[in-house]
This record gives sequence, structure tokens and C-alpha cells, in this order.
Amino acid sequence: MSLLAVEDALQRILEGIRPTETESVPVAQADGRVLAEPLAATRTQPPWATSAMDGYAVRGADVAEAATLNLIGQSAAGHRFEGELKPGETVRIFTGAPLPAGADTIVIQENVGVDGDLITMPATETGRFVRPLGLDFTQGDELLREAEILSSVRIALAAAMGYSQLPVRRKPVFAVLSTGDELVLPGEKIGPDQIIASNNFGVAALLRAQGGASVDLGIAPDDPDAIAAKLRIAMDGGADVLVTTGGASVGDHDYVQDVLTSLGVEIGFWKIAMRPGKPLMFGRCGGKIFIGLPGNPVSALVCARVFLVPLVRALLGLDAAETYEDAILGADLPANDQRQDYLRATLARENGKLVATPFSRQDSSMLATLGQSDALIVRPPHAPAASSGMPCKVLRMQAIT
Repeated sequence: MSLLAVEDALQRILEGIRPTETESVPVAQADGRVLAEPLAATRTQPPWATSAMDGYAVRGADVAEAATLNLIGQSAAGHRFEGELKPGETVRIFTGAPLPAGADTIVIQENVGVDGDLITMPATETGRFVRPLGLDFTQGDELLREAEILSSVRIALAAAMGYSQLPVRRKPVFAVLSTGDELVLPGEKIGPDQIIASNNFGVAALLRAQGGASVDLGIAPDDPDAIAAKLRIAMDGGADVLVTTGGASVGDHDYVQDVLTSLGVEIGFWKIAMRPGKPLMFGRCGGKIFIGLPGNPVSALVCARVFLVPLVRALLGLDAAETYEDAILGADLPANDQRQDYLRATLARENGKLVATPFSRQDSSMLATLGQSDALIVRPPHAPAASSGMPCKVLRMQAIT
């Protein structure tokens, strides 16, 4: 079987993907969610002319030259002066307070002299320190676009626009199953031939960081019936995507492909021209997507970064295109073979340039090396040998949003 190119594999996974449905969440709980429709302001901000400083509200005509005005009251935020300012009068005003009727200028408090109710003021330009009605936005202004990720600033803006509930994309649900007789959960007793499961935790964390939701199906032993039972739970539940780690290769104990076929999953491809991560599996069944990740920890997490992150973004209605950065190599690299390489590397700035230095050992079982990496150097198939200082492309392990 020929190996499928990474770009072709990703295209097949994303083909026909539609964003999840819309749900409403309180504005206080919307951080990191993806807006499902554009939002227009329900009100004007500020809803009246306000003072930008502490000082005195006056008629500009009264302070075209230095003048002494009569203090008749005050206006504070939440407690406006109800009367109307007449010639020769002034009102004490505080930042954010509405301007009294008739006022159009603020004289800041540092510039006045106070003698009881008589306020001496310098000549002041009309309109100084006044925030006019609608300075920020007006009712009907479309300020938030569909498919924007709701950051702290955008949430604050939505609240100021008058929204207590926000329409967002439902988080796509990924059910994650680890397979293998050798696996135990952290904290459990470890047998002489067993290791601690880690793939499920790393993959789930990566999915959540991108706005998805994860369901941990636990660990299934290398037994077709046990694997099938776990997968049926996810297929019958609300998961959008089923993810397995391990059991997708060709060994005598790799049962995932046969189990999926027995459950009605149509396998779209298996094996890709990628290192690490050659035994990646993809299929569909009744609107659900299946992704079989390799069992080696680095292979599983790199494949999750390359394939699952764009899938999450597509399901959320976001642009699924990858963001590659330009860098220069910090070490020599040999010629590449027919598989696209993803080399763990550290990043540093040297003379204003981003330098990517690959680790000397790239074995797909070495999770500690991945933990020390900032990014992956991406080398296309059949790339020639490259020397230190030559340009390269890097992919951050944590996707840039």
C-alpha cells in the first residue's frame, strides 16, 4: 500500500466538515468560545455626553476668556445633575458623569480657583475633555464578527454592547480511547511488563486548549470485544469524533482496524507518509469521524497536533489552515526520505532571527524530548541535506489562535 501524503490526508479528514450547531452561553462563561454569528450593539456607548476628567462643566461661550462662574450643583457617575446650565453658571463634575443640559466643555479641577461657590477659570477651548454621545459605538454597529474567538476584551465589548447571553459554537466532543495490555493509569499498580498511559491525557489537553471537549473512555486491553464495547459507548453517545491511541498498526495484537470495520466504520485511509506517525487511520460512520492515532507517545501527540487541531478548528467554524513560521536551522540535517518529517526542536532568537535547533535524537518513544520542544521543524519528502543557517519552516506544538 502506498503512503498518503500529509496534505492529502488532512484534506480528506476536513472534507465536508460543517461547524457544530449554535448554543447560547452566559457572557461570564464565554471566554475562549467561538462566536457563531455577528453581533451588533444594542445600545449607544456612551449613551450621553460625559466628562473625561474631574473638573467643572461649563458653557464654552462663558470661558472663551478667563471668567468667574457661580457653582450651582454637581454631577457624578450614576447621579447626574438634573437642571440646566445657564449663562454664568457651572457644575462640579466627575469623570464619567453626564454633562448637564447646556454644558459643552469641561475645565479640569487643577486649573481653577475656588472661593466658596465662586469658581475662577482660565480661558478654555470649547469642547475640551468632553466625550460625546456615541464616541465608542452607536446602536446597530456590528462590532463582533462570526467565528471570532471570544477573548477577555471581546467579552467585555459584548457585555458593553448589551449582551448577557452569547451565541457560540457548541464545543465538538472527542471521545478518546487508549488501547493496549501494557497500559495502566497514573497511580495504579504497575505490572512487570506495563507502562503508564499518557497519550489520552496529552491528546485531551491539546483538544481542550483548542476549544474542543473530551471524553475519556479509559483503557481497553488488546481484546477485540473490549475495544468494540468501548467504541460502541462513544458511537451511541454524543461524541463527534472517536479517537483511539495504539492498536492501529499491523501487529498480531493490533485489532482497532478490524473492530472498526465490524462496527460499520468505512476506513478512508491507513498509513501516511509522515514521521513520526506513519500508522494513522481515518474513517467515517454515520456522520461520526474516527481517527486512529499511533501508540508511541510522540507519534500520537504530533499526529494530534497536525490532524486533530485543524479538525477542531473546522468544527468550530474557524480557519483550519496551519500557521507555519519561518526560521533558520541551528544544526545540520541529512537528506530526507519519502516521508514528511516533523523534528522536535527548540527555538531561540539570534540577531533578530528565529533559530530552530533539532534534538539529536528523534525516537518516537521519547516524550521527554517533546516536552522540551518549542516547535516542530517540518521537512517535506525528499528534502535535500540542509546546513545550519539555512531557512526552514516550523510548526508550534501549541497552535496559535
